[in-house]
Amino acid sequence: MGSKSLFGQELGHPRVYVTNEEKEAFVKAVKTVEWKKELIDNKKKRLEKYVQYWEKDPEWMVSRLQMNWKTKHDKVYLKGGDFSHSEGSAPVPTVRYSGTRDWATDYKRPKLEDVEPYFDDPRGLYLEHKDTGKKEWIHPSKAGFAIEKINDEIMGLVADAAFLYWFTGERKYAEFAAPVFFKYIDGMYHRDAPIDLENSTQQKISGLATFEVIHEGVVIPLVTTYDFLYAYFKAENRDLSTAAAVFQKWGDQIIKNGIPDNNWNLFQARFLTYIALVLESNATYENGKGREYYLDYTFTISTDRQIAVSESLNVYDQETGIWPECPTYSVHVITTLLKIFTLLDHGTNRNEISKYPILEKAVLSSFQYLFPSGYMIGAGDGGHKILPPENFELLIANYRKYHQKEKETLISGFLSEFMSAGLYERKAKDFFNLFFYVDTIVDSKADLEALTTPTFYAPNISMFNQRMGQGDNAVMLSTIGSYGNHAHANGISIELFANNYVLGPDSGKGPSYWHPTFKNYYARMPAHNTVIVDGKSDYNNMRTYHPFSLDDSFPKSGESTVFDKVTFSKVSFVEPETVSDQQRFSAIIKTNADKAYVVDVFRSRKQNGGKQKHEYIYRNIGQTLDVQDIGSNGLEFQKTNDLSSEHGDLKGYDFFSDKRKASTSKDVNAVFTLKEDDKPNNVMKLWIKGSENQTIYKVKSPNSNALSEGTAPKSILQDSLQTLIVKRDEAAWTNPFSVVFNPYVEGEANTVENVSFSALKDYPHTQIIDVSLSDKITSDRIVVNASELDIAKTDGMYQKGLLSIIRTSKNDGTLEFMFLSGVSKMDYKDWTIIASGDPFTLSIEKVGEGYEVQNNKPVTINLPYKQGDKRATISIYEDGRTVATKNAVLNRNNSNLQYFKLEKNYDKVIIAQ
Repeated sequence: MGSKSLFGQELGHPRVYVTNEEKEAFVKAVKTVEWKKELIDNKKKRLEKYVQYWEKDPEWMVSRLQMNWKTKHDKVYLKGGDFSHSEGSAPVPTVRYSGTRDWATDYKRPKLEDVEPYFDDPRGLYLEHKDTGKKEWIHPSKAGFAIEKINDEIMGLVADAAFLYWFTGERKYAEFAAPVFFKYIDGMYHRDAPIDLENSTQQKISGLATFEVIHEGVVIPLVTTYDFLYAYFKAENRDLSTAAAVFQKWGDQIIKNGIPDNNWNLFQARFLTYIALVLESNATYENGKGREYYLDYTFTISTDRQIAVSESLNVYDQETGIWPECPTYSVHVITTLLKIFTLLDHGTNRNEISKYPILEKAVLSSFQYLFPSGYMIGAGDGGHKILPPENFELLIANYRKYHQKEKETLISGFLSEFMSAGLYERKAKDFFNLFFYVDTIVDSKADLEALTTPTFYAPNISMFNQRMGQGDNAVMLSTIGSYGNHAHANGISIELFANNYVLGPDSGKGPSYWHPTFKNYYARMPAHNTVIVDGKSDYNNMRTYHPFSLDDSFPKSGESTVFDKVTFSKVSFVEPETVSDQQRFSAIIKTNADKAYVVDVFRSRKQNGGKQKHEYIYRNIGQTLDVQDIGSNGLEFQKTNDLSSEHGDLKGYDFFSDKRKASTSKDVNAVFTLKEDDKPNNVMKLWIKGSENQTIYKVKSPNSNALSEGTAPKSILQDSLQTLIVKRDEAAWTNPFSVVFNPYVEGEANTVENVSFSALKDYPHTQIIDVSLSDKITSDRIVVNASELDIAKTDGMYQKGLLSIIRTSKNDGTLEFMFLSGVSKMDYKDWTIIASGDPFTLSIEKVGEGYEVQNNKPVTINLPYKQGDKRATISIYEDGRTVATKNAVLNRNNSNLQYFKLEKNYDKVIIAQ
């Protein structure tokens, strides 16, 4: 990737964000585009007070740099993820290294005005404690990112001054910036990369300024300053060889260190791109390390610690467009890639983004992460945030540059929807926005819901999402395993959205990845809506390989179907610590009132049998949790010391507070209530199957760090979470945890009137759930087996297979719909459906005087027939048109049945009687 073949000619400065040839158009745009003018005005305003300080004291800004001013140490030593000490001697003050890899700290970072000039004291740092307000002498390792962030802030101001010099021509800005830039550059030139005394993995990930090469953010303002002040430096006869050497040194460190196969690799590549673009061609430098060299190591040459971008893109699931990290990290990988290619394209003008269509696919696939409110699920180290608008802005800029109007209009529509929903306001926050966003986006509309489907499965992050309904009736269930990077030890966990909030949230991440609260709670099983075995279920978090297996689901991931009353998944998992089989069946079922309820059947058993306990955990936002039996009698809860590491449970149990328990074998209701001013109460009612040897706990969990103002009321974001724990002192496989989640708003219709649970003695794997709906007309029967091989048999029903959901009219028993999945044979009253081979998924729904059928495998359908009646006819549809009609055939073994065969899957079949 040589610069002459890539760029066509040698480039001048500036060139990273903008060129002098583009300046006239840029200046003109600033006069007419308010958001551009606003950013520049804000930069001027923010910088002005520091310029005034500098005018009074030319050393004011440079003296605030965090340097080894007195010691001039050129050697840095670490102890794992902490700074140990520095030593040695350089001819000039050197840049201080960061204090620790862990950003969580009890101490405040001082404002620049409060930073002591030329501070360098053997006692360490003198910082204010966040809680006591008193200053203390502390070792740098206790200060979080204070050292690096002070330098970042200073160099950000220097970069702003460099830009304003280029933009306005006022020399004061260059004169303000230059001394600080060169002091930092000289200090970094004369200081070595750090050495880890423990020779741990830290040695392979350290940067020059920070503990992680992905946190070397100071590179960007340094490059920006160099680029905008290049002409000034040359006019002043400044020697720039040291600056170039520091950029090379930084590039080499990033290539040598890091993590090659996750988001790190691309964050590293972004810094390399900046370094490459600001340097001259290879021939300029004696070591041959110029623009071509670093571009090659960014895009085409892989090393042990830095995989080329072209190769990194193969990490994407090419079918789904999903990156193998939790959603919050995944979408920022997209942002990083778009930034890299935007920077490169500014130099090449060769539509670099178009060469990698997986990027566009990834942007569109990221909508599948969203709850109906437009916020991402909180799986792993993520949180409920919107998709980065920057991803859409950069695609729009690319499409406009290369005259792809149809694509530009499409993506602009999505951005417009974000803006109209109040999720995004077009305001520039940095130079990237300022120079690469289009001035105005085209006025267009887009259907955000068109980019989500009833179900979506991402196997490389073990995620299965289900959606049902729209607006106030929207319900979503996200089922999460543990796979890929930034995942938690959560078994089979769920998040549940209903009533416009994430009522059943994930707990999110802790203060930092090294903090005890994160290690012992937020990243572990007790912080998730899952089932824990023997109080010990556990495995490593972060990069982990414990996905669930998706056994059955409907509809097929990424597709929509004619039948829209049901979505479901059945997933399986082996919990490694206790070697336990676990299986979770979850379904969303829509009522005739367009409201929905959720069914959750969780099976769990130790493979070796014996004494065991299983605890079903669910937390919900709100102020109260009331538990009653079906007769509305409150249970008598007593304070307890159960659920504690003192009793052999995980340390995560120690984070539960206000623990109370009650014992009952009866079915119970658990009612979570969220109260808001001037709004009716938001209720999640759980209908819970009773069982012998079952204990109910009410506890409070730490607040969820996943929640945001888009998924819960602001007033409760820091509140403890009301948490229900249902404990079984025996295996929960043939007698699984069975729960119906029934969300509603007080004062509005509650779709569920009653729920009852039953089992079949002779068919131990069968769980039957009967749901009476509040319309007083219809009821649902859900029959769930453990596998497609299991059998369930009652009066009037025989089921060989996984699942049946049948809705009938209470008045006359009329079949409203029958949904079957993973079934080989089903007898229901006068209906018999038989697989022609593999188990099938099929829906039969009453429409007018007939039925609408959808099937995924060949089947034979027997339906009722009265002697003398006209035979039923079927119309078969493909691609929206009738392709065949047939008459039913009389069943030779039963004259009260007529049948027809469907020899393959059909999107729609209409039975007319």
